[in-house]
Amino acid sequence: MIINTPAQRLRIIIDETEKTGHTPLYEAIVHEARQAGLAGATVWRGLMSYGHTSHIHTSKILELASDLPIVVEMVDSADNIERFLPALAQLFQQAGCDGLITREDVQAIHFESNKSP
Repeated sequence: MIINTPAQRLRIIIDETEKTGHTPLYEAIVHEARQAGLAGATVWRGLMSYGHTSHIHTSKILELASDLPIVVEMVDSADNIERFLPALAQLFQQAGCDGLITREDVQAIHFESNKSP
């Protein structure tokens, strides 16, 4: 069965080194999203980036890079994303960091098999 529904994608871009307390910020975001009941979250680690400071962050062979970009993506209904934003703002405030958040309308297409669990 194919289910096609309007949804929104929330994309959060932060530095890998950002923390809230002793917890990496990306982990705190995923746990908070789960607790808020969002449909799911995925964390991506970037290979190279630059932002408003124009400083290039990169991962090179034979070099351990710990300041790479992290992208956290979530797709859910617009209402659920909207309800999650205050909790996300609070996490950014606790971490005392900068980041970029984008929010886009998307079509979520779910493919469901007929298999029983």
